[in-house]
Amino acid sequence: MHRSLTSTTLAELRRPRPYPAVTVVLPTHRREPDNAQDPVRLRNLVAEAKERLRADPAVTAERAHDGSGHLDRALDEVDLVHAEDGLVLLAAPGEHQVWSLTRAVPARVVLADTFLTRNLVAAQAAERPYWVLTVSADRVTLWNGTPERVTEHQGDGFPLTRSLEDPDAQRKERIGDVPSTFRDEQTRTFLRDADHALANVLHADPRPLLVAGEAAALSLLGDVGTATHGATQIRHGGLAQGPAKAVHEAVGPALAERDRAEQDATLKELDSAQGRKQYAAGLDDVWQNVTAGRVGLLAVEDSYRATVRDHGGHLEPAETGDLDARDDIVDEIVERALESGAEVRFLPEDTLTDRGRISAALRY
Repeated sequence: MHRSLTSTTLAELRRPRPYPAVTVVLPTHRREPDNAQDPVRLRNLVAEAKERLRADPAVTAERAHDGSGHLDRALDEVDLVHAEDGLVLLAAPGEHQVWSLTRAVPARVVLADTFLTRNLVAAQAAERPYWVLTVSADRVTLWNGTPERVTEHQGDGFPLTRSLEDPDAQRKERIGDVPSTFRDEQTRTFLRDADHALANVLHADPRPLLVAGEAAALSLLGDVGTATHGATQIRHGGLAQGPAKAVHEAVGPALAERDRAEQDATLKELDSAQGRKQYAAGLDDVWQNVTAGRVGLLAVEDSYRATVRDHGGHLEPAETGDLDARDDIVDEIVERALESGAEVRFLPEDTLTDRGRISAALRY
């Protein structure tokens, strides 16, 4: 359940499916005693989804049976022992998927001709994924990073490995021609191959990049290629083999510094937009502008959630369970902003207290 939520993945999840595409969304809990009822709530939501499949006159008995089967298989794949903050089960004719999210979600069941993706979109934006490349003379590893963890990216040529044994070492020793590890041509070729593989990954899935390794390795990698130019360098050797926990700890200080710099820059951009009168603050004001496609930068507190009702194009506060209440309006705003090409930045709690917890710099 810890696969990477890439832009490519989200685009695939958005494509139309044969009706019914079922989305089951459940808030989950990491610790006792809150997590005790998660299994019961999940079974109840899946049962509700199955009942809606059976009761829907537009769903044939065969489709209902197929959908129920995929919901059961998705349920079997859920790992609530390692639950995070949200869970999304997706089932459509011939397929099912399970996603665990580090972002709170509202409980709901939706039948449509596409999966409900706004919670996934907001979760991806909030996770602010990054890449970590760990480099040594005989192994180059790529790690998929989020604020909470890194996991090894296996594919696209990674990890790259080679043997450091030189069959001609004895002759070179006799004539005094043994170059250092990071000066011989084999190492240059090896890191050049790594740079090429990395460039392909960054082209398909652009993210901030951190590169960790000994100083000599980082220097040579920059000399033989261009994919790591502009990356944050971390002079820390011995990480190419992992483990993931050590890699995550090594990049922690650099990520914290990046977050501080981004927060400062975001607040300055909002102040500048306010001075130009190209600014929106508060849920309803931002909603009006994001619906019109005017938002260029959206800033939102990471923990902010709100339940509202749309009253004639304006949002009014509502209680969960109210008729026509929308429990995930913040995630919907995030999704609309991203779809219109806006940049979305999540900030710590209380950062935007005087701006209604959500604000935007407008394009015009």
